[in-house]
Amino acid sequence: MRGQDRLGLRAWLAVLAGTVILATVGASLAEMGGALRGDVPYLDTAPAGPLPRWVTDDVRQMRAYPEQPPVIPHSIEGYQLSVNANRCLSCHKREFTQGSGAPMISVTHYMDRDGQMLADVSPRRYFCTACHVPQADGRPLVGNTFVDMSEMGLRPAGED
Repeated sequence: MRGQDRLGLRAWLAVLAGTVILATVGASLAEMGGALRGDVPYLDTAPAGPLPRWVTDDVRQMRAYPEQPPVIPHSIEGYQLSVNANRCLSCHKREFTQGSGAPMISVTHYMDRDGQMLADVSPRRYFCTACHVPQADGRPLVGNTFVDMSEMGLRPAGED
């Protein structure tokens, strides 16, 4: 009969595809987990290592990729960041940068989602640590092969 086993074949193929996907993802996760956990077996609990120290030298770090939010080059421990207060803005807001010497937040932080300029910081840009993070002095968890374009031997346009 026509279409008699169609549902059974589809179900069998779906189970087969799901098994292949789970096996692939499981192998990848096991490989990653082993690298991050060191010699500790997967199901065992290991003591946490010491927390890395925050970089607090106030030196601006170069960005790793275009449009990366800048990292915070100082400690923000104890900073109040709530709906009612944002200590970051006491130095980085446009009208306070001259007295504090801190870099001004980007003008994009004063725009709403439609690109209209606002008199104050946009509510969607108010919580700084949603994008900006303090820099820690810790070893990388995974290897990184990123090469900046300036290190690839490329010259700026118009140099020839």
